[in-house]
Amino acid sequence: MAHSDPFGASAEFNAPSGPLRYSRLGAIEDAGLGTLDRLPFSIRVLLESALRNLDGHAVREQDIRTLAAWGPETAGKTEIPFLPGRVLLQDFTGVPCVVDLAAMRAAMQRLGGDPARINPLVPCDLVIDHSVQVDYYGSDDAHSKNVAREFERNGERYQFLKWGQQSFDGMRVVPPDTGIIHQVNLEYLAGVVLTREADGATVAFPDSLVGTDSHTTMINGLGVMGWGVGGIEAEAVMLGQPIYMLMPEVVGVELTGALRSGATATDLVLTVVEMLRAHGVVGKFVEFTGAGVAQMSLADRATIANMAPEYGATMGFFPVDEETLRYLANTGRSADHVELVRGYYQAQGMLWTADAPTPEYSALLRLDLGSVEPSLAGPKRPQDRVTLSAMQQEFQASLSRPVAERGFALDSAGLETSVALAETDTALDHGAVVIAAITSCTNTSNPSVMIGAGLLARNARAAGLSVPGHVKTSLSPGSRAVTMYLSEAGLSDDLAALGFQSVGYGCTTCIGNSGPLPEPVAGALRESGVVAASVLSGNRNFEGRVHALVKANYLASPPLVVAFAIAGTVDIDLTTDPIGAGPDGEPVHLKDIWPAPEEVQAVIDAHIKPETYTQQYDSALDGPAAWQAIDAPGSSLYEFQGDSTYIQEPPFFSDMAREPGQIESIEGARVLVMVGDSVTTDHISPAGAIAPDSPAGAYLAAQGVAQTDFNSYGSRRGNDRVMTRGTFANIRLRNQLAPGTEGGWTRHLPTDEQMSVFEASQKYQAEGTPLLVIAGAEYGTGSSRDWAAKGTLLLGVKAVIATSYERIHRSNLVGMGVLPLQFAAGESRDSLGLTGDEIFDLELPADLEPRSMINVTAKNPTTGAEQSFQVLCRIDTPVEVDYYRGGGILPFVLRRLLN
Repeated sequence: MAHSDPFGASAEFNAPSGPLRYSRLGAIEDAGLGTLDRLPFSIRVLLESALRNLDGHAVREQDIRTLAAWGPETAGKTEIPFLPGRVLLQDFTGVPCVVDLAAMRAAMQRLGGDPARINPLVPCDLVIDHSVQVDYYGSDDAHSKNVAREFERNGERYQFLKWGQQSFDGMRVVPPDTGIIHQVNLEYLAGVVLTREADGATVAFPDSLVGTDSHTTMINGLGVMGWGVGGIEAEAVMLGQPIYMLMPEVVGVELTGALRSGATATDLVLTVVEMLRAHGVVGKFVEFTGAGVAQMSLADRATIANMAPEYGATMGFFPVDEETLRYLANTGRSADHVELVRGYYQAQGMLWTADAPTPEYSALLRLDLGSVEPSLAGPKRPQDRVTLSAMQQEFQASLSRPVAERGFALDSAGLETSVALAETDTALDHGAVVIAAITSCTNTSNPSVMIGAGLLARNARAAGLSVPGHVKTSLSPGSRAVTMYLSEAGLSDDLAALGFQSVGYGCTTCIGNSGPLPEPVAGALRESGVVAASVLSGNRNFEGRVHALVKANYLASPPLVVAFAIAGTVDIDLTTDPIGAGPDGEPVHLKDIWPAPEEVQAVIDAHIKPETYTQQYDSALDGPAAWQAIDAPGSSLYEFQGDSTYIQEPPFFSDMAREPGQIESIEGARVLVMVGDSVTTDHISPAGAIAPDSPAGAYLAAQGVAQTDFNSYGSRRGNDRVMTRGTFANIRLRNQLAPGTEGGWTRHLPTDEQMSVFEASQKYQAEGTPLLVIAGAEYGTGSSRDWAAKGTLLLGVKAVIATSYERIHRSNLVGMGVLPLQFAAGESRDSLGLTGDEIFDLELPADLEPRSMINVTAKNPTTGAEQSFQVLCRIDTPVEVDYYRGGGILPFVLRRLLN
């Protein structure tokens, strides 16, 4: 359907290339629909998208009026459409996306349609960054060895992705060994303003995207609207479908003052995470404003935007301003493009300044940057901030704190545990740092903290300090531009002297690709129960994520990562205790080696130039020789190989009918898994190592795969046989149906036999028994992991009943046809006395309404006693009802393209 312009919004502005068409927001004021200045900048971007895409079908005039009338009293009540300008994938989530598209092509052909209709209609970038592991470290050839190992492990996956690049129009692939997805997006891919040919004219509009990684929000620091979605939702966007969402609440955060000496952007973002988690911003937009923003570097803004998933927001948005334009120029974008961005935002009246009128917000919070202290977060969640001065005390308290309070529940004997390292004179005590990793785009994209780490390493080296042998050190620079400016500043040698040689350009320790610990350390931890620690400059530290043997995990700035590596333990107060001793035996304190802000800025000014970025990104799409040598098939239909352990055709469309069925009640359901609060997508679908004694490990062994080649769950997301077996297989999962166990265990009912979750699901499905998951608050926090929903579906789970959900996982469940239900306010499985042994009936009307109340009956199979209660249907919008009725968003889209 052709776009319409009932508000007379079509206009032109002058760009360096000539006049460009745009949809003028001022037309809204001309039509008497409201005042733009009162709208948050993020809402203005949504309004522009609706105005530009108005066609009377996907976007209606009423949608424009709804957005123009945004206010605290209207937010969260009305559904709106959003059509992003592009899609961003990483390889862990991108592989299953491309697998699904290939499977949809196959299904389209089986159903008599045209497979070529399954093709991205929205530009798509896929950055291969999540597959490199830290197998080698602490040597100058660690990087080359890790890359070689990466290609050995992932040759089949990479060949498949290269097939996708060749087969699908509009899909661009950034090869391995280039950089971390969100850093590449920030430094290279993002345009801030995009252009597209439409109706014979070139149209300019704000850059926007969705990505299949939670930390897509990093680009909000550049004034680009974007957030993480599940792979299934991203695929629908790629196929031209809008995202339907409730008009968001927007929480404003007014920043004032400036960071004090010694505080970093990392300390700031950990403070923001703590503050916003306490306020409650799940599912909301957060928009930053105030004089503190005006003096903040764009890299600092990106650090704060990156961790929006950790504070629970859909995104953390910084409007476009002069700093945005400076960053574009400083990272090598052309002068013409910078002027295009300036011209567009000036024409729209959306170029933010510190004296701009403060928009109306759902709530307005304030933070004085001068109050930020050096901090870490841990030992199990990113929102649990610990000041550096309280670190030792808090760690010691965590050792005996109950597990339910994010402690380790050691008794008096356990507190005294220590273990000697084999063939050394070293003993590991609680708090021993065994992993110190400068990793994750959260911080590697920020020159101030990267150069700060290098200068601290230089000062430590000059003081004669070194890193103990039990610490596995690694540096994942995030992009080759970082390596270039560290090398030009002479800081790479200083970092290498402490063991922080580059190990690869990708998402390593932060995603769980930390690689194996040295066997003496691993063996000591396996046999002792010592609570060892990792310190990493990442954004996630959930249980079991960083490394299976490392129980306490702390997020910290890159300089603090280096500092704790030198200290060798987190059981230390670095504000008062010496970090080590020099060659003369004299104590050296952290304050003695901490670089001054002026010193950091001097290095930035001297060594970071536009050429730093242009030289690295001019050939970014070529990839290393190993990528260029991959020979991929050129067919439009992918030929799935039955013996592949990486790529298999998923069963999502195998029995799909041309027409959707009816919504039916769920009767006689049993509980497969019952868990407590803050269960993450890592608990549901781990990304890390595959244990040999797990169902997935047994499957791979049966296929003839050697244990050394198991790779990770993340790398095998193109194989549903592995991923279904890996669902609820996290080694730290505590299923309350199998008390006293840890890992992927449950009880099959009514036999009461304990077995793996996968084995139980197979027995239930053979018996024709529908399954449920019962959960606590914040179910599905963490990464936007579509396999956490896909695996749940393939285990036979029909519905999840939780106290509350994280935004993306709720959406993913609906997208896979699994019903998300929420206990009524004030109720929970505990208040209702549910044990998980009951038999459940769920009454679902054929005309199910969004956010309606559903009747549930739970019957005690022993006594026959029944109790009934109501739960809230967390199908939130009318279109989600259509998705659920059709068995998920992908069958829904496939049927639309078929008919």
